[in-house]
Amino acid sequence: MGWMGRVHLMPPAPPPATPPASPPAAPRRAGEEAEEQLEQLGINVIRGLAMDAPERAHSGHSGTAMALAPLAHVLFTKVMRHDPTDPSWPDRDRFILSNGHASILLYSMLYLCGYGLTLDDLEAFRQWGSRTPGHPEHRHAPGIEVTTGPLGQGFANGVGMGVAERILRTRFGPELVDHHTFVVCGDGCLEEGISHEAASLAGHLGLGRLVYVFDNNHISIDGPTELATSDNVAERFGAYGWDVDDVGEVANDTTALEKALRRAMAVEDKPSFIMLRSHIGWPSPHLTDSAKAHGDPFGEEEIRETKEILGLPSDQAFWVPDEVIDLYRRTIPRGQAMRAEWAARLGNWSGDRSAWDVAWSGKGAPGWEEKLPTFEAGSALATRKAINTCVNATVELIPGLVAGAADLTGNTGVKLEGAQPQSVEHPDGRQIYFGIREHAMGAVMTGMAHHGGVVPMGGTFFCFSDYMRPAVRLAALSRAHVIYSWTHDSVGLGEDGPTHQPIEQLASLRAMPGLVVCRPADANETAQGWRLAVDGEEPTALVLSRQDVPVLAQTAERAREGVRRGGYVLVDEAGPSNEARPSGEAGLGSGAPPDVVLIGTGSEVHVCVEAAEALTGGGVRARVVSLPCWEWFEEQDQAYRDSVLPPGVPRLAVEAATSFGWERYADDTVSIDTFGASAPGGLALEEFGFTGAHVAERAKALLERGGRR
Repeated sequence: MGWMGRVHLMPPAPPPATPPASPPAAPRRAGEEAEEQLEQLGINVIRGLAMDAPERAHSGHSGTAMALAPLAHVLFTKVMRHDPTDPSWPDRDRFILSNGHASILLYSMLYLCGYGLTLDDLEAFRQWGSRTPGHPEHRHAPGIEVTTGPLGQGFANGVGMGVAERILRTRFGPELVDHHTFVVCGDGCLEEGISHEAASLAGHLGLGRLVYVFDNNHISIDGPTELATSDNVAERFGAYGWDVDDVGEVANDTTALEKALRRAMAVEDKPSFIMLRSHIGWPSPHLTDSAKAHGDPFGEEEIRETKEILGLPSDQAFWVPDEVIDLYRRTIPRGQAMRAEWAARLGNWSGDRSAWDVAWSGKGAPGWEEKLPTFEAGSALATRKAINTCVNATVELIPGLVAGAADLTGNTGVKLEGAQPQSVEHPDGRQIYFGIREHAMGAVMTGMAHHGGVVPMGGTFFCFSDYMRPAVRLAALSRAHVIYSWTHDSVGLGEDGPTHQPIEQLASLRAMPGLVVCRPADANETAQGWRLAVDGEEPTALVLSRQDVPVLAQTAERAREGVRRGGYVLVDEAGPSNEARPSGEAGLGSGAPPDVVLIGTGSEVHVCVEAAEALTGGGVRARVVSLPCWEWFEEQDQAYRDSVLPPGVPRLAVEAATSFGWERYADDTVSIDTFGASAPGGLALEEFGFTGAHVAERAKALLERGGRR
């Protein structure tokens, strides 16, 4: 049924008469009319659930879900290839609700179509322990592809899914990879800057098989969107290189919606953008096209009146008749048949099945880590260069690896030797040039990871991880298997000065739950960090130096186990004869405890080694601990942590970053609690106190104070 106009208490006006020149419409059969009525009932039931769940929770967003109920119905029952009984089927179509505040719409479809959510789950909307939180969360319930809510993130995630689909389709063939990504977004998604970055990239790459529907309802929380924006959205996306289709007032016309979606699906050389004029809260008699319909429950009386208009029982909440369940559960046998056909094609496929399986595992081929290089002690190499050596030594055994950077490909160690750039000309290209789009890069990587079949790696200067932070946070929240190469990790980067020199970033990112932050001391620790990042399940940040750092004598032997544990004894304290004692597990000393422990990370570990040598010469038993990853260290049992950092022994942490957070492990720090300075990197480090002599003096001072600050 077409758009019925702004709703009031009077019945909607009938559609205009057919022009005389047009041929009369073919009469509908009784069965067709009954099916249309059943579908309309299903759509109205979705609208009822969209009102009931927020009302029960006293919290939530009904209006957008109500307006988009026909669109969701068409997508899930007529257009998308999906199997509710196997939500992770590789060749399914992907659906992203970027305007995640309308989550009740997605939850309703997952319940109705048989993904495993129940009516009880809908009744527990936004409650403690429920599977239906305020915004969709990946892994929280089957069928949720990505975590959305912060506006614009899902928009960029969709671009990542499009990139992954194209790479895999080109590499393995359309008989195995042949699907679309559907993204629903709103005005808030388009106002957020990340949508510009992601849309520009998608248009430049010419990504087909991306179908975006813009819910153009003209309403925000503050009121009409005209309060804040007057963009010509169609011209904007046309300028990006998208195929734009302004379908107008067809939000209730399921035939027109299906036609628009299928037209967009046929576009292979550019992403598609459907502009849909909807009316938030329709058909509420008093809240349609109002800001209140955006973010507030409707209230009992308004729900009663709206249900009467929709022909739903006004005295029943969460009303879902059996015939509606049966209607939506038809998607199960249809999806199972599609999946079975795909499985048969996979079984008969004559391609490289091993590469396919390894790619979808998200890891390396068995034994891939044996290709990791070992670096010679006494040499010197920036860890950003070491990571590039490790990546290129192993890339062919990590078939899903896709790498790129925000205009810093060579600088951040993510250049794949011989790889083609991802482009229209090279649709299987594994090298992505993200351009200066850090925020989109982060969210695109998350979309790629959640699509599956690829392992995304992305690089920028560590300071500019701030531009990525919202996307990194969602990667951590949703446990996306992404790898960040964040380089130029301290004032050691030098002359670019404090605008480019990270200070607070380490502390702030260590505070983020679910993100692994690894700052390796040298090239051998970098190799182990790469191994663990590839083999991991969560997002991992490798924080790497611009400047050369020495390859330490002990890391070739101790780093493999030590980095895995997050921290380890790198240099044992000297015994009474000033000779190093035999080492135990992961480089642990034995015998009497040290007088002082020097704890370092990254490029400051070698400074601790120099300081320990000076202290030992003066009769102080100094242990050096490399602590590249706090998260992995905290996973160890207390006995191990105590063996590395003996209780009661004074500890001095050395890190070219803020001291914030080090009170967890250290009694005092050599650190930087101001912004940096523009100077050659070596001089900047020296002026800020990162020399062996200064660290030794600070350790002596700590001992003189009895280990107190």
